[in-house]
Amino acid sequence: MPVSSRQAAYLDALGVTRYARRAAPSAASTAPEVLASQAPAVVAVPRPVAPVQDVTETPATDPAAAWPALHAQIAACTACGLSRTRTHTVPGVGDRQADWMVIGEAPGAEEDARGEPFVGPAGKLLDAMLHAVGRSRRRGVYITNIVKCRPPNNRDPAPQEAQACAGFLQRQIALVEPKLILAVGKVAAHNLLGRDDPVGRLRGQVWQWQGRVPVVVTYHPAYLLRSPLEKRKVWDDLCLAQDVLERSAG
Repeated sequence: MPVSSRQAAYLDALGVTRYARRAAPSAASTAPEVLASQAPAVVAVPRPVAPVQDVTETPATDPAAAWPALHAQIAACTACGLSRTRTHTVPGVGDRQADWMVIGEAPGAEEDARGEPFVGPAGKLLDAMLHAVGRSRRRGVYITNIVKCRPPNNRDPAPQEAQACAGFLQRQIALVEPKLILAVGKVAAHNLLGRDDPVGRLRGQVWQWQGRVPVVVTYHPAYLLRSPLEKRKVWDDLCLAQDVLERSAG
């Protein structure tokens, strides 16, 4: 994907080394390379069979009423023990008509205090990642998590906690109608895809959520803060996500 001067500045801020694109191999080559622009295989993922939180639906044709109703249901939810320890529920934030939907794992302490996802140090890094591909949490992206309440001590959400919020997440996806989901971290990837492979094995492929929405998996920004050398891989994942959108646009 071509990099503008503005995107280059964001990549530099991320600490990602930029490389010039190599020339395409000649037709005479006896062993041509696989170009980065070639479409990766799309992997079909079986839909997990499990009960989900019963969410009374407001028709998607009236999103102005549907969003407040959904947020009210999330705020009133007591389906799991996280409701007893939360300060605020954290439904999501961003462009409700976005092409991209970024799904993380769970709110942290700052998110719990403010009621908005990805507002701590990991959130600032996520913002830089999105800016690098010309997007922001206010334009072109809707951001949410697998669960809407903070697990104590920032632990991973338990399976039953994720399942209690599954209906809310499905409703958000139905309302936004994203053209692509970016699954950020293992908890998001495992719950969306119904798999338990490490993130490193799930990257670099285009998966499908319920056979309807392409999913690209990448590392969580909190992991990148601990392992900054992996930022280059995340840039590759963002470029793959952009390629998926461009191909879908025809």
